[in-house]
Amino acid sequence: MTFRIRASRPDDLEALYEMAKLTGGGFTNLPPDRDALTAKLQTSASAFANTGEEMVDETFVLVLENVETGAVRGTCQLMTQVGQRWPFYSYRLNTLTQYSQELDRTVRAEMLNLVTDLEGCSEVGGLFLHPNERAGGLGLLLARSRYLFIAMHRARFADRVIAELRGIIDERGGSPFWDGVAGRFFGMTFQEADYFNAINGNQFIADLMPKYPVYVAMLDDEAKRVIGLPHPTGRAAMRMLEKEGFAYEGYVDIFDGGPTMIARTDNVVSVAGATGAGCSGTLADEGESALVATGRLEDFRCCYGSRAIAGDAVSLDPQAADALGVADGDTVWSVAR
Repeated sequence: MTFRIRASRPDDLEALYEMAKLTGGGFTNLPPDRDALTAKLQTSASAFANTGEEMVDETFVLVLENVETGAVRGTCQLMTQVGQRWPFYSYRLNTLTQYSQELDRTVRAEMLNLVTDLEGCSEVGGLFLHPNERAGGLGLLLARSRYLFIAMHRARFADRVIAELRGIIDERGGSPFWDGVAGRFFGMTFQEADYFNAINGNQFIADLMPKYPVYVAMLDDEAKRVIGLPHPTGRAAMRMLEKEGFAYEGYVDIFDGGPTMIARTDNVVSVAGATGAGCSGTLADEGESALVATGRLEDFRCCYGSRAIAGDAVSLDPQAADALGVADGDTVWSVAR
């Protein structure tokens, strides 16, 4: 059974909708709403149709496809420049140190500051793999295919790239962080706010959220405990991001308190290690295991395969060459698995 990553199409709507219903909340890039998903696929189609090299605010949606059946079993997204249509808010966790000479006492207070520091960054997100396919490295294929896409379309992406990880959600679908911070000001449950954000954007945060720092010491214990922690299902994703060169620098999501990871785009391992070469036949012997990709924009395809690089040429195993649909002379990008 072979899987490949390809550009999304409008007829992927129902597959994405069925997967969106399985996310369990807190997943704003894949809302269980057909109208919102239709709009996202239309936005993605416009991005794939834009053949320019300028960096503008765009969203690319990729899907994981079973080559044999055509079934869509996963998805991921790339946002080229966040914070252009409305502000991109984060909380930044900082420490204020104060000293009293009379008491000879130093006090350090952690504070959450509402910031738009990450505006203009590119973002990788929206990664979801169907529960029945969570084996065989398909999650890694989804994640790293985005970096090959960036390498192949580098001018369309910013110099920094971020990844937001879903925060802690309890068994009721609520968020201890939301309940302890923003929920106090909005009169909305986390699920209501999360859904509204997914459909309408987060401008309501700018309208209603207090702009003053929030002292962490004043929060309840449950809210304190989850600041900067990923959802248990996101721990593996966090480790993958760290291996790619992303780091947590104190930025957390304003809704669920999940960590935002940051990297310099050109320093991301799979971007820096990606190489392009002309396809030259298929492998006669076993080669190096790799992620391999071809095609620009809407013709983008990526899968696992074996490669052998010789100078400016690369040979692929027959199965990968067939999944990508490459012929001799086509440009193939690859990075070691």
